[in-house]
Amino acid sequence: MNVLCLDLEGVLIPEIWVSFAEQTGIDALKLTTREVPDYDQLMQGRIKILAEHKLGLPEIQEVISSMDPLPGATDFLHAIRQDAQLIILSDTFYEFAMPFMRKLELPTLFCHRLKVAPNGQITGYQLRQKDPKRRAVEALKQLNFHVVAAGDSYNDTSMLGAADVGVFFHAPESIAKQFPQFPCTNTYDALTARIRDAFAGFAQ
Repeated sequence: MNVLCLDLEGVLIPEIWVSFAEQTGIDALKLTTREVPDYDQLMQGRIKILAEHKLGLPEIQEVISSMDPLPGATDFLHAIRQDAQLIILSDTFYEFAMPFMRKLELPTLFCHRLKVAPNGQITGYQLRQKDPKRRAVEALKQLNFHVVAAGDSYNDTSMLGAADVGVFFHAPESIAKQFPQFPCTNTYDALTARIRDAFAGFAQ
């Protein structure tokens, strides 16, 4: 059996923090795992900035409610699900991502949870586990699944390395150059072709 593991932001939906930064005019919130490899450093910085500006989960969710998946993402998922089971492995939070899951026809999602005060202030976050994307892929392989994974950021590289086949999708050139072992794709058609080639190879 084949399983496809996909990152969420930048692959299927816009970057939530970037969209929120654009709405609020807070440029420092535009940083993502494409620029900051250390996830805890990135999140602690975000939480500090939100507190300084007296912004919290309700304001972020209001922006999320106006967002849609990337153009072509829903059609891509509909097509590729004919070939494999799908799991979204993301470093976002259920409090952010669930509205998108309905728009993406409810794929399985593994991500994290926020710690939120009664007034809506984000005070911290709870990781599902350390290096969760890689560990999820390794667990699937132990269950005798063939795994293809695709992502776009530093925090995806251990997942791509653990998969039977790992592919970049819309990765910045700076990241792609650091990890030349992963082929790069920039359209859903190209990504679909890579995935189906991998699945065909598993069947041989």
